[in-house]
Amino acid sequence: MFVDRQEELFFLNQLITRKRPGPAQLVLLYGRRRVGKTALLQHWVEQSQLPYTYWVANKESAALQRRSLFAQIVGMAEESATAFDSWSGFWQWFATRGVNPAEKRILILDELSYAAEADTAMLSALQHAWDQQLKASNLIIVLCGSQVRTMEAIMSRQSPLFGRLTGQWQLQTLPFGALREFFPTWSPEERVAVYTILGGIPAYLEWLDPDLRLTENIRSVVLSPGSMFMAEPALLLYDEVRDPQTYLSILRAVATGHHTLGEISKACLLERTGVTTYLARLQELRFIERRLPVTLTREQQRRSKQGRYHLCDPYFRFYFRFVEPHHKSLIRTTETVVHLQQELRAFVALGFETLAQQWVMRQAQAGNLPFTPEAVGAHWSRQVQVDVVALNWHTHELLLGECKWGADPVDRAVVRELIERKGALLRQELPNGEQWRFSYVLFARAGFTEGAKAEMTAQGGFLVDLAALDDTLR
Repeated sequence: MFVDRQEELFFLNQLITRKRPGPAQLVLLYGRRRVGKTALLQHWVEQSQLPYTYWVANKESAALQRRSLFAQIVGMAEESATAFDSWSGFWQWFATRGVNPAEKRILILDELSYAAEADTAMLSALQHAWDQQLKASNLIIVLCGSQVRTMEAIMSRQSPLFGRLTGQWQLQTLPFGALREFFPTWSPEERVAVYTILGGIPAYLEWLDPDLRLTENIRSVVLSPGSMFMAEPALLLYDEVRDPQTYLSILRAVATGHHTLGEISKACLLERTGVTTYLARLQELRFIERRLPVTLTREQQRRSKQGRYHLCDPYFRFYFRFVEPHHKSLIRTTETVVHLQQELRAFVALGFETLAQQWVMRQAQAGNLPFTPEAVGAHWSRQVQVDVVALNWHTHELLLGECKWGADPVDRAVVRELIERKGALLRQELPNGEQWRFSYVLFARAGFTEGAKAEMTAQGGFLVDLAALDDTLR
């Protein structure tokens, strides 16, 4: 199943027709595991109608990797293929005999980080071949990998390929709107819930059964003994770090509500200095991010102690909160489902806030807001917490928003609470707060009462129910 990815395909198709800096292209495409890199590249090369070679490096010796790549290019069994003594020898053969300089051809080197780890000279040899021969050919080389930190290092000044790349693309997760194609019969509530649980990772979405409802998928697919879902967090982490147990304990602490450095240190029984090092590594790996109130100026952000650590991956949040606590129990499925029924509404409410912020960004792009935001996020302090804030520092305009995932329509009192209390408190915390012009928006799963509609209409604000949010993010 191939869904979305129109921007990515446009970028890749341009490589075929691009004439500058030359017909040859050397491109980096990377992203976390399961995000759909292989599916994208295979779809692209198949519809390109160009001859191509698709090679995936394995965790093996450099000699075996070179033999495997040679066999893939010439189309023969690995056992009969030539085993080159070095990557320089391989690339010399490839540049002179393995490729026709006049033929437009695609070469994809997937999981490149495994080859670079097995022999650090691999990239230097490729750089030499590129400089001397390949960049004058019609070849399109795509370097692909899942270890984000390693792949980004290829773009650094220390890399042999620095300055040689003609393009790069970090593949992101699918947007919420793409879930319609995976689950065409599901309700918007179910799609918000599954997006909160799994995010936009194509592989995870394909593991579910679209003919079952979400709750049954959780019971019989996600929590099934031997399910890929059960082993996924440890598998992703073990591929990146050498001391996974400590990292797992930190991820567990953050997922269960410990968001400050002090809280995480206490939960993991670790010194703050040690936790700081682990958190920095997890941030490099994009497993954790440090968030700050969007209402802080750049100077305030540099010295702020209001930073909160959150898991970037939705499934990590779900796993450590609902699955991992019952992992060793023989009746974990029953216990976990009961736990889910009790707490899933609050968990999904967090995902609803994320989608509300995406709604604001989409409306800003369409020019449907009273101003153009410079930043969109949330606000928190000792006095007030706000789910959605969009602001423009130059024009002193701000959009204040609240999200309600309850089963009942939002009434007039909630609108007044947002405007009269939260708006007033936030104005006190903004620099030159009296100069700011405020707009308001409320997001509600179950819609709004007539009183709430009248109150917000009088304020010139926005009311967004689930159907409207779903339609905007389609």
